Amino acid sequence: MFGIGMTELLVILAIGLIVIGPKKLPELARSLGKGLAEFRRASTEMRREFLEVADEARIDPPPQKPEEADSEKASETDSADEPKGSDVG
Repeated sequence: MFGIGMTELLVILAIGLIVIGPKKLPELARSLGKGLAEFRRASTEMRREFLEVADEARIDPPPQKPEEADSEKASETDSADEPKGSDVG
């Protein structure tokens, strides 16, 4: 958890208990927990929205006009008729 070991965590809690006091520490911890939960929720929502926009940005190429599609098919069939391999000549 954040690269903090158990010993460091206990030291931080002990210092917090001394500085803030036993009455305010639970209230502060509760508000900190709520703030972190709200931050996580907001970041998850933002990440989801970015992914949705990225998916919408990936659009298919526009459909071709019928005459363009026919000319491409004709060029494909012309190249298919030609023999492949070495020229015998």
